[in-house]
Amino acid sequence: MITYCCYNSKIRMEKIISIVVPLLCALMVCCESIERGFRVDLTHVDSMGNFTKLQLLQRAALRSKHRMSRLVAKAAALSSTDTSKSFKSPVHAGNGEFLMDLSIGTPSSPFLAILDTGSDLIWTQCKPCVQCFQQPTPIFDPSKSSTYSKLACSSNLCEALPTSSCKSDCEYLYTYGDSSSTQGVLASETFTFGSSGASVSNIGFGCGDSNQGSGFSQASGLVGLGRGPLSLISQLELGKFSYCLTSLDDSKKSPLLFGSDAELKGSAPQSTPLAINPSQPSFYYLTLKGITVGGTLLKIPSSTFALNSDGTGGLIIDSGTSITYLEEAGYKQVKKAFISQVKLPVADGSDVGLDLCFSLPSDTSSVEVPKLVFHFDGADLDLPGDNYMVLDSSTGLLCLTVMESNGLSILGNFQQQNIQILYDLDNEKLSFVSAQCDQL
Repeated sequence: MITYCCYNSKIRMEKIISIVVPLLCALMVCCESIERGFRVDLTHVDSMGNFTKLQLLQRAALRSKHRMSRLVAKAAALSSTDTSKSFKSPVHAGNGEFLMDLSIGTPSSPFLAILDTGSDLIWTQCKPCVQCFQQPTPIFDPSKSSTYSKLACSSNLCEALPTSSCKSDCEYLYTYGDSSSTQGVLASETFTFGSSGASVSNIGFGCGDSNQGSGFSQASGLVGLGRGPLSLISQLELGKFSYCLTSLDDSKKSPLLFGSDAELKGSAPQSTPLAINPSQPSFYYLTLKGITVGGTLLKIPSSTFALNSDGTGGLIIDSGTSITYLEEAGYKQVKKAFISQVKLPVADGSDVGLDLCFSLPSDTSSVEVPKLVFHFDGADLDLPGDNYMVLDSSTGLLCLTVMESNGLSILGNFQQQNIQILYDLDNEKLSFVSAQCDQL
């Protein structure tokens, strides 16, 4: 009779298991955790700048203006019937308001990335640089990573690039509409995400050796979270992600959650379908049916926020734009309603970068403001006052963080503060619930 597990062998096996299993889990982050979900912390781009509240508002408003222009330009360019434009590089959203901590390669190198729900490509600057901007972390050197691999021209991700060329490698060009761009080789690598230590291999990304754009210098590249195949959420195949953004002047980080970890934590969440625009498949479109200011449902024509057959119009939710922008006909009614309902003198908000401001009496530190509710298909976003009115005590100005646009409406991140927002790609819906983001 043969005994397969004697006492000494069992002891040795237990020792081997005690060493090997933790090692495998450290290397693979126990893959099971990736399949379930993981967390990454987000930092606001201005959080380390020691800015006043007014300066934070001014900087966010300026960035929002530039980003809105790019987003509208993208909508206009891709919907154009002018065939002479078909050979030009598509315009992408670019830049953003939040940074995420991750690492790339084996051994891993830190990679501070701009989070962008308005584009797809993941990219970082790579050595040897032909042209690179200054970045806060060392430039990634692919020759020092054992897991770096260039992607073949026949790969699905290479074929998904809007602008590429193939000689021996899959070469890409991504332009952002304001002379910002990244150009290089499409490759795959192992990415490790934040303090969670979640590690995923074979993530396709742009290894850029020729990059330019002042808006990128706060980071080492960009992580696209759009709906296209090149984006991080598409490559992870986890089906859903959520975030909860802390307020503009809060130094605490905001959670970004993937997979099962993304589930909403609060009670009575609301949901609205994600609309699809074939001309802009990466954007997250919502169907905005109406707006209430105070107790008044504004008489905005139903066509104002409609998604047009040529790809223009509609409303997107975007993490990288701070201000909410509404189509002209809708914004004018919102502005008129606030002027009639806020019993304060209208002030010039141009120094702040906003359109509608009010002057507060010197002896007043707070004021009641009318409610603002966005009525989406199947869900009402009833906003707290801090999510659309900003009070700056140094100037005595109370400003509306909503402005006018033409061709595309955008729900910005000021309006998303302290609301956990779930992007459920599997079920094509967006859900949200009020939350204290710094406690999630």
